[in-house]
Amino acid sequence: MVSASIPEIADPQVELVPGDPVGLVRRLKKEEGGDIWLCGGGKLAGALLPEIDELIVKSYPVVAGDGISAFTGAFRPTLFTPVRSRSFGNGTVVTWYERA
Repeated sequence: MVSASIPEIADPQVELVPGDPVGLVRRLKKEEGGDIWLCGGGKLAGALLPEIDELIVKSYPVVAGDGISAFTGAFRPTLFTPVRSRSFGNGTVVTWYERA
């Protein structure tokens, strides 16, 4: 878990990373195992953008108003190519993108 505001985590199976999420992801990519999932806000996603290989974007047919940016930080266009999409009866669409 990456957090600058949580001082400690009692669960020994959870590693708290107070800084350098890029270093953490690069270390994890070198290890054997499965995929790395990013679930967090735009600040974390923006910091990790150079390390993101695939995006899975869910869009809903609802306008809710103000929200959190998907990616924050410097303006740096990064190309991804859509490779798959799935639509649901309620209008939700999930699209998978790979880094171009």
